[in-house]
Formats: sequence, C-alpha cells, structure tokens
Amino acid sequence: MSNENGKKGSFEIREKFYLNGEPFQVIAGGIHYFRVLPEYWEDRLQKLKAMGCNTVETYLPWNLHEPQKGKFDFTGEALHGMLDIVSFVKKAQEVGLWVILRPSPYICAEWEFGGLPSWLLAEEGIALRTCDEAYLGYVRAYYDHLLPLLAPLQITEGGPVLMMQIENEYGSFGNDKKYLEALRDMMRERGIRVPLFASDGPEDDMLSNTKIDGVFPTANFGSRTKEAFEVLKKYNDGGPCMCTEFWIGWFDAWRDEAHHTQDTEAAVKELEMMLEKGNLNIYMFEGGTNFGFMNGANYYDHLTPDVTSYDYDALLTEDGRITEKYRRFQETIARHRNIEPCEIPDNAPWDRVAYGKISATERVGLFESLTDLARPVESVCPQSMEALGQSYGYTLYSTELNTEKCLKSIRLFRANDRAIIFADKKRVITAMDRELLERHELEAITKEGIKLDILMENLGRVNYGPLMNWQRKGIDGCVLINDRFSQHGWKQYCLPLTNLDELDFTRGYEEGMPAFYRFVLHADKVGDTFLDFTGWGKGCVFVNGFHLGRFWEAGPQKRLYLPGALLKQGENEIILFETEGKATGEIALLDEPALG
Repeated sequence: MSNENGKKGSFEIREKFYLNGEPFQVIAGGIHYFRVLPEYWEDRLQKLKAMGCNTVETYLPWNLHEPQKGKFDFTGEALHGMLDIVSFVKKAQEVGLWVILRPSPYICAEWEFGGLPSWLLAEEGIALRTCDEAYLGYVRAYYDHLLPLLAPLQITEGGPVLMMQIENEYGSFGNDKKYLEALRDMMRERGIRVPLFASDGPEDDMLSNTKIDGVFPTANFGSRTKEAFEVLKKYNDGGPCMCTEFWIGWFDAWRDEAHHTQDTEAAVKELEMMLEKGNLNIYMFEGGTNFGFMNGANYYDHLTPDVTSYDYDALLTEDGRITEKYRRFQETIARHRNIEPCEIPDNAPWDRVAYGKISATERVGLFESLTDLARPVESVCPQSMEALGQSYGYTLYSTELNTEKCLKSIRLFRANDRAIIFADKKRVITAMDRELLERHELEAITKEGIKLDILMENLGRVNYGPLMNWQRKGIDGCVLINDRFSQHGWKQYCLPLTNLDELDFTRGYEEGMPAFYRFVLHADKVGDTFLDFTGWGKGCVFVNGFHLGRFWEAGPQKRLYLPGALLKQGENEIILFETEGKATGEIALLDEPALG
C-alpha cells in the first residue's frame, strides 16, 4: 500500500529493497501517461493493482514537455491533458500504487527522437547524450522546470515515488561517464533524494559503460532471466537484481508482415523466474497509442518507422481490455504472493461502439490550401525542417525551372524521410529513405517554367542507435536536376498541420492529389471505436481537433483506435489528410481493432 496518508517514508537499496525499513519486492508495470488519455488513467491503474502489482512505471518525454526551446508544458491542454505528470502520479497514489519515474533526457520508448526535442538538431555541432556543455545546458534548463514538480512526489516527502532513472540504455550508445555523473548531480542538486538507477542490456560492455557511484544498475530483457541476473550481479555490489523492462511483447513498424505477438506461456515462465530471483517491471502493462506524429523509428539496414498503435501485445490491449496473458500473469503473481487473485475492475470505462460507415461531406486540395496553412519561407537552397523551426509533419518545397527547359531526372541529396515529387502538379516520383539518393529518371517534360513541388514527410525520427545525431528532416542538401546542376530559389511551406481550423473547403480540389477530407460523425452514444481506412492510401487523421495519428495502406495496422473520450454526443468532426491520391470518400468506425 502506498503512502495514502502522505506520511514521509524511505526506500533504500541494500541486499534487497527496503520500504520503510521492511524488505520489499518491486512488482511493477509500465503505463505511459502520454500514450493514454487522462480519462482512462484510473481504470488502467486499478487493473494494474488488481493484477497483483504494487508499482507503476513511466517514462517522461522531454519533447512534449518542452516542445519549443524555453517553452514548457506540464499540463498538455492542447493534448487533452495528457502531459499532467503530477496528476498521474497522484492518481497512482490514490489507487494504492508506488511509482517509478524515468525522467531521463533520452527515453527511447519507440518514441519520436527517443523523447529528445527536435529543436536540438537545429544547433550545429551539438553532441547529444554527452557532457557537451551546449547539450547539458539545455538539460539543466529542462530539469529546472521539471524536477521541482517531481521532488514533492518522492516517498521522502510523503509521495509514492520510490526511484528515478538518470539515463536510459546508455551503455548501448556511449561511455561518457562524465555525462552520467552530470545527470546524477543535476538531479541531486534539484532535490531528488530517492535512489537513482540506470538500465541497460544484461551484457558486460553495456553495464560497465554506465556504472558510476550513486547510481544503481538494473537490466532490460525479455528472456533468459537466470543468465541476465548473473551478469547483473557483477555490477550491483551485492544489491537486489531488477529487470526494469521485462519485455512481454514487441512493437510494430509500417510494412511489417504482421503484428508482433509473444507466446504467453513463455512469458509466464520468465515471470515466475523473475519473481523467484528478483524484482521486475513489466514492459508494457498497457502500451497505449503513438498519438499525432510521435511514433519513433529504427534504422539498421533501412528506415523502419513505427505504427500509430503501441499495443505491444501487452497485458491490456490498446483500449484497455483484459487479455488472457493478463489473467495468467495475475494467477502467477497471486501464487507467488500467496494471495487470492483480486476481482478485475469493469473491462473499460467506455464500451466499444460500431458507428458504421460515414461519407466525406467536404474536401479541399493541399495545393489549394497552402496560403491558408502556411506562409512561404524563401531561400536559395532548400532548408531542413529543423532549420525552418518545424518539428513534425510535412514540408512542401516549391520552385520553377527557369533556366532548364527540359526535365529528365531528379536526385535529392541529404533528404529524409519520404518524398512525393510533382512536376506541373502531376505526381512523377514517390521515394523513401535510401531511394531518395537514387537518380530518378522521368519521361522528359519539355517546356519553359516547369513548376516543381516536393512534399517531404517526417516519418518519425530514429529513437535508438548512433544515427540519432544525424537525422534532420526535409531537405538539408540540394536537388540535382538532369545530373548537371543544383536547383536554386525555393519557397518552403511548413505543414505541421496544427492549424486545420484555417482550412477553407471551398477552395477546390483535383482528383488524385493530396487533399483534406471532412467527415461528420453523429453519435447518440459515446464509446471507443476503431477507424477503418480500407481503400485509402497514406496520411493522418484529426478528431475534434485532436491528432489521432497516421494511417498507411502498407500495414500491418489497418485501423486506428479512437478513444471515446475524444468524442461527444451529437456532431463530431473528423478530418483526414491523404497524400497518395487514394480516397474512397468514406470511412468506417468499427468495434474491433485490426493490428495486422
């Protein structure tokens, strides 16, 4: 039971964890408050407690809390209140749960840029996740605003927070211990008194990279618990073993063959071993949703941006439903604690509702809407999204070929992530990732003043690995025409799509071109539902002004989860932005997900 009465307490690390002087086993589950609407927090927390867990764990995303340099947000009014970390922690305490916070500058989490703000990339020469003073200065400024909010929530102050993390999986990124020591000292100087920890893969090189005084080592893994804990014991100075991320599922990327799932019995077997030998945090208890443009990406052989759903094959579904894996985990934890399984709370705050098909009432083209959505920025050479002061979404680059009277080929240099190229408003090239480096031959277009438009999409910044420092979006180089010269003289339109209320649906539309579509949903009953986009190409969707996320016919995800908390009885507005020119004119709202 957490400190419901607000009495000050203690949490210590000796040969075991000790809570208020008594041995304590951490049995936690991950719920990311920024992936779940606040109306659902209590339901998810109650289900976590009913499963037998005593603690909830969450990351904190710097990029949402400081979306623009020096502008901080810890309520998230524009995001339906999802950024109110203080309320989330207090709600956990009311429910009777302890809390582990991971306010690392970097979180990974399959989140856009691993939680780092995109505006960091606008600064030349900055060395992210190192003791580079330029970078540390921004971390200090963030912590100056964040940590005073978190300090009163510690167990030492009567709150439920037991531990905080200084960095995440740093051992697989670098070995700058001065950086880790600086983070440790920042947190201590700003009133953080609870134990600090790091988490890494259970390998010697990773754990040795992050071992510093005053920071407790833990490990992240999903299998071979006994072997992992044996490695961890070499670094925890006789302390308890903890798996900070017990991976019980996995995430999906666009163009994956299918939704990832994990065998339930294999997961239960690992759970039993962890309960016997140490402490754990289940990653994820509920994954939630990568709302908006917040999905991350990985880059190994090629770019793999993550889908909108972060279902993760977790113990609760994306919309909070109990799974068979949940029931098996509940039985196992109850047996370990020698208690009877608790009664599970009602399945969800909202029922699933199938509203059926609805047709678009209005539509307007992107090119027809440019003057409503953006003011052009002129430059000699194309500029990156970050240089233009834009974080997410799309950027349109426009120019006229005044010296070249025949267009035969185009090649983009230093461009990310996906381009749709139009010549005189005709779609001629669609390319992604490494295809952008290729020479793209065209059927020759011969005329004076050819209008060239390049719509660049940021598919989500890489959230893990060495490429994090080199991923400016849009075009950060040049556009080569006919293998001979770089085109100069550009107008650039920033399209984060945060101002769709400015759209004028009377401006016109051309078939097969990028466009916005408006739908009206009349809801007699409010409930959770799933938007189906069969027949549509690629784009994103907004519901009553809230950015729900991306869709793509490439799959595996075929429907987007629409929480009932975003709807209202009566008239609801849904706006789709579609880029491929594939639009049936209708969508369906169904009562089952389709993750692939």
